[in-house]
Formats: sequence, C-alpha cells, structure tokens
Amino acid sequence: MNIYLKLFSSFCKIGVLTFGGGMSMLPMLRRETEFKRGWVKEDELLDWFAVSQCTPGIIAVNVSTFIGRHVAGWKGALAAAFGMVFPSFAVIVAIAAFITSFSHLAWVQSAFAGIRACVCVLVLNAAVGLVKRAVVDPYTLALYALVFAGSAFLDLSPVLLVILAVAAGIFLKILKERGRKA
Repeated sequence: MNIYLKLFSSFCKIGVLTFGGGMSMLPMLRRETEFKRGWVKEDELLDWFAVSQCTPGIIAVNVSTFIGRHVAGWKGALAAAFGMVFPSFAVIVAIAAFITSFSHLAWVQSAFAGIRACVCVLVLNAAVGLVKRAVVDPYTLALYALVFAGSAFLDLSPVLLVILAVAAGIFLKILKERGRKA
C-alpha cells in the first residue's frame, strides 16, 4: 500500500474511533504512529502534540498534519489531515440530517451521557500520561505547578500561559547549560 494511503487510512481509523477531542486521541495516536507504524518517536509526538495545542485549529488535524509532513512531505500532510477529518465530516453530516428528529428520545440522551463520561476518563488518562512524561525533574515540576496555579486560580489567558511557559523553558535550559559549563 502506498504511504499516502497508509497515512490516510491510519488517521481515518484514529478519526473515526476518537471521541472527545485532542487529549482523548493521544493514546490511540501513540499506538498507531509510534508503536504500530514506527513513524514517530515519543518525544517527537509529544512535542508536536504540545505545539498543536498552541496553534490555531483542531488539535487532531494539527498533529496529523505534523506527522504526515514528517513521514511523507506535504502530500503526506494532506493525506493524514484529510484522513483525520473525513470520518468526523461524514458522521456530522449524517447526524445533522437526523438529530432534531431523535435528540428528544431518552435513549439518545442516555447514550450521550455515557459518551461524555467515557470521554472524561479518556481525557484524564491522556492528561496523566502527559504529566508523567513532561514532569521529569524539579524544574518541570515547578513550572507545571506555576502554570496550573496560573490557570486554575488566577484565570490567566492560555495564550499568556503558553508564552510564559516557553520563556521559562528557554530560561531553564540556559541555566542548565551554564551549570554544566561551570
């Protein structure tokens, strides 16, 4: 199978089986692109995932575009992004045609309640996994705590938090390098 078809089908599978947005797709994304296909390394995937959260657009599409570009250039980026979007587009078009006719039914409302509970667990699992891989030393723990506090208690803008975290990461890297030279 050619690489563009592999990218399309892999991301189509992720797109059709992922509910709840970017965070909930991370475990499946890792299985498919890192473990099964060997297209990316864990650090690359986490970096692209982090950048995808900070850039405009849908996280899933951004990540798929980064991976597709890495694997097969711009055509790979298009194949992966289209694969990620296609299932959602098809499902949304189908649901939009019928949602008003069925949304009032108790079993439909119950199904959505079950999906929401499942998505919460998937997001929490992905977040815990990210924390375990991102908080690797006292510096990243302190940065994590400060960003969490800024978000939870000070209601700071996510854009400001990202900019401050980038600056802090660069500053910490400089400090570490100076410590090694001394």
